[in-house]
Amino acid sequence: MSMSGIEVFILFALGLGAMVGGAELLVRGASRLAAAVGVSPLVIGLTVVAFGTSAPELAVSVQSALLGQPNLAMGNVVGSNIFNVLFILGLSAVVAPLTVAQQLVRLDVPLMIGVSVIVFLLALDGSVARLEGVALFTGIIAYTIFLIIESRRESREVEEEYAREFGARPRGVLGVVVNLALVAVGLVLLVVGSRWLVDSAVAIARALGISEVVIGLTLIAGGTSLPEVATSVVASARGERDIAVGNVVGSNIFNLLSVLGLTAAVSPQGVAVAPSLITLDLPVMLAVALACLPIFFTGFRVSRREGLLFLGYYVVYTAYLILDATQSPAKTVFSAVVISFLAPLTAITLVLLVVRELRAQQPSATTHS
Repeated sequence: MSMSGIEVFILFALGLGAMVGGAELLVRGASRLAAAVGVSPLVIGLTVVAFGTSAPELAVSVQSALLGQPNLAMGNVVGSNIFNVLFILGLSAVVAPLTVAQQLVRLDVPLMIGVSVIVFLLALDGSVARLEGVALFTGIIAYTIFLIIESRRESREVEEEYAREFGARPRGVLGVVVNLALVAVGLVLLVVGSRWLVDSAVAIARALGISEVVIGLTLIAGGTSLPEVATSVVASARGERDIAVGNVVGSNIFNLLSVLGLTAAVSPQGVAVAPSLITLDLPVMLAVALACLPIFFTGFRVSRREGLLFLGYYVVYTAYLILDATQSPAKTVFSAVVISFLAPLTAITLVLLVVRELRAQQPSATTHS
């Protein structure tokens, strides 16, 4: 039975709302249950919350793979990772400059880059096979164990920061039952909402003549990343800067290892990778991950200026996707400007930032010697 345009958009909005609400209930219930059994707030923030806010990506990607829309699944993962860094981290830094003081974040950024490289290499043959998906999913288990072990070495300031945000514990048996109910309802909303979102997104793509890949990279990626937006921006506004950065980096690693890994593992043919993803979007995802390293390295902070730069690049990237999808004549000129001007300017800026930081560290090193 075909739906009208209004019905499709209503279904999309309902699906998105159900998933965002479901993710919120899941994170809240799971966080309090973890606190009840003695899990530290720091571990809750690094695992339960970062992974829970990526639950919409997991639900949509698995659902789309099972329904035979693998392009939507891959586009969602890649688009969400680009959105998380450029839009969410950028917006969080504009709200308040981010201080990247947490040791775990400094270890996680190189890990995010390494996993991005691995996924890019796996995708070059046009698909991520089931066995490759199992290998990626095994990686998220190892990563989670590593986080729990490393969290014991974290500073008191970081522990207190996470305790303020995630230290609430349920009181009594009733509190445990209520939080179990929140987790159950959250999971149901995620599953139902993801089905509605996938069905409506495919219908929108067909009606507009746009590929499922573009819909996955834009509408689905932005929509499923709304829990990360809320968590990171609110944490930034409260001055909890480690949480804002850790949530984005942790969610990106989770998307690649768990979301993509599990989706490929449950799909009989693995996850197909469209040629456009290999030539444009996966390299952009990798470049965005690489851009984090020098920016975090320079003083371990993300300034408002750098936040605005990230937001600007997300606008440029989205504009290119729209021009490409609509086959606009302006695409050629736009591409030439980005390749010949913006890309070299960014590379030079990042190099200068690193050089400036290295020079600033030299006097202190000389003083200590």
